[in-house]
Amino acid sequence: MTHSPDLPTLPAGCSERALTADDLDAVYFVYSSAQLEDSGVVALERADIEADWSRPSMDLATDTRGVLRAGRLVGAVEVARRGSRAEGAVHPHARGHGVGTWLAAWAEARSRATGAASVGQTVPRGSAGHRLLEARGYRDGWTSWVLELPAGARVPERPLPRGYELRTATSDADRHAAHEVIETAFGEWSDRTGETYDEWAAGTVRRPGFEPWNLRVAALGDEVVGACFTVVDERRCGFVDQVAVAREHRGRGLAQALLADGFGHAAAHGAVRSELSTDSRTGALDLYRRVGMRVAATWVHLVRDHDGVSC
Repeated sequence: MTHSPDLPTLPAGCSERALTADDLDAVYFVYSSAQLEDSGVVALERADIEADWSRPSMDLATDTRGVLRAGRLVGAVEVARRGSRAEGAVHPHARGHGVGTWLAAWAEARSRATGAASVGQTVPRGSAGHRLLEARGYRDGWTSWVLELPAGARVPERPLPRGYELRTATSDADRHAAHEVIETAFGEWSDRTGETYDEWAAGTVRRPGFEPWNLRVAALGDEVVGACFTVVDERRCGFVDQVAVAREHRGRGLAQALLADGFGHAAAHGAVRSELSTDSRTGALDLYRRVGMRVAATWVHLVRDHDGVSC
């Protein structure tokens, strides 16, 4: 393959190409091995990658690259969210030879080609990826935390205010309403890229293995005012992936009620642990600590602005 003058030279014996659906297991192996090495936990599962790759905006041929050595995948990267987000990793046994540098440079070039003002990646604090991106001039974006409930603990249940109910979002109307609540709430973060319903659905109600109980909503009559998406992953962990309450209905205990409900349903479906993630843009860390959760891992989101443009 012809070497691009804008990219560093690949390490000797390595080649690169776009990823395909057939690479899913190999990419999961690289990502999970890197996360385990860097943070002591694996914070994703195979279905997460499969869901991301099924998003309407994702084109594997143009938005991904893998680096191979002796025919085996040793590093991979993908650029999504309109070019603003990258996800990449190098297998621990292949580090120290320039694979990560090549992947980072490719992601930056791909992001720039989409017209994005910047590209960012979330990595475990203090990891090899953290050091690499800092050395390439990335700035601090925000801090993310994985929180867990101690063994045997539960989120205290909160009685719902009069007129409110929790229910499974089985209808298309409830699912679209849940998306709207989540997008509006998450849209309060000024630097967040919004998602269409189809983009959101790829990672939730159309996610591989989805079951109706995964999406629960808080409603006041016919109006959906809160939503919680929970899965049970391969570690038998109940993971709350998204939880949001409409601004005008906050302060009434709905978020805590949704958390307790989500983790409770996860336990009923085989979960033996409970986790979620949040970041410094939400201001929700203290809420989760108040209900008994504790920080299990800390990640940082690093950003590189293109052509000196800051966003």
